[in-house]
Amino acid sequence: MKIQKMTRNLLLFAFVLASLQTLNAQDSLKTWMLGPFFRSEDPKPISQSDPESSFKDPITGNVAYWESMATFNPAAIVKNGKVQVFYRAEEKLGEKEIGGHRSRIGLMTSGDGITFQKNKQPVFYPDNDSQKANEWPGGTEDPRLVQTEEGLFVLTYTQWNRKVPKLAVATSKDLINWDKHGPVFQNYKDGSYQEQETKSGAIVTKLENGRLVATKINGKYWMYYGVPTINLAYSEDLINWIPLEDFEGKAAAVLKPRTGYFDSWLVEAGPPPVLTKDGIVVLYNAGNSRNIGQQDLANRIYTGGQALFSATEPWKLLDRSAKPFIQPETDFEKSGQYQDGTTFIEGLVYFQQKWFLYYGTADSMIGVVSTK
Repeated sequence: MKIQKMTRNLLLFAFVLASLQTLNAQDSLKTWMLGPFFRSEDPKPISQSDPESSFKDPITGNVAYWESMATFNPAAIVKNGKVQVFYRAEEKLGEKEIGGHRSRIGLMTSGDGITFQKNKQPVFYPDNDSQKANEWPGGTEDPRLVQTEEGLFVLTYTQWNRKVPKLAVATSKDLINWDKHGPVFQNYKDGSYQEQETKSGAIVTKLENGRLVATKINGKYWMYYGVPTINLAYSEDLINWIPLEDFEGKAAAVLKPRTGYFDSWLVEAGPPPVLTKDGIVVLYNAGNSRNIGQQDLANRIYTGGQALFSATEPWKLLDRSAKPFIQPETDFEKSGQYQDGTTFIEGLVYFQQKWFLYYGTADSMIGVVSTK
């Protein structure tokens, strides 16, 4: 009887502890925030590296094992009743450090948002085209994906020639065949931004008839971009962008790192923001600097935060989360190329009456959380 009682008490304690942990995780949620997001009961990565995947590289003419190093940092969109995830796949090139391998973008499809079937070959990659000088030899990285009301898909991604990372844009009608339009700021001020590091372009969307579509505010499309601060740009056609600048003609930071918080080291735009009744909800990636940041988080760890901007003045910050709403917890989120741990959020969809959030883990795999 004593053993049975002890067992019951242990089970009760475990249940209470789990409940408290869940409550604590949701304490930081404010009414305007998206979520809460939950992992499955037995969370596992939805994509990992594959040393056997291969295709003939159009530039070298050789067989490339295009996802032999890692698969991570996913974008997501819903098409034909299925979730389509674009992800960064790295080809292993020797023992090079982060940034020294070669990236291409793959596509995988799911009917439930959790179990995916991969395309055998990449769908977006460096080629002998007008963007080769910007994309070779490092590749195409870190996609974000939106759709227009007319159904055109718009991809923002990083071009990496191993000299200067450049934020670029491409468009497609079917997610397979793409038109590359080059760096987003190439036509601004005679290309004065061409040699400045730019990346992580997240175009503002709204939920319309169950799907997220790119939306205009005051007659313009808006995009949050950049790291270690988040900046803002606007466009009339989703291809040519103008950075919002301060009176000195410099890119204006609309979200900055904060001492004393989980985002004390850097902030970086996450998935496409969502225009809601409260304002523009921006989900962002946050890096911690322990000596001036959140003490119970490691240095350089990546977590996720949320910020609220004005619906009419996209540069005006209204509110911001005090704690991360997602952070590395499972083994696969803490192991891989980036051993400090990451939940690097990039893909967001509204699917089957729920939000699904897709993220890269430790620069190595892909995870997913969802609302209930």
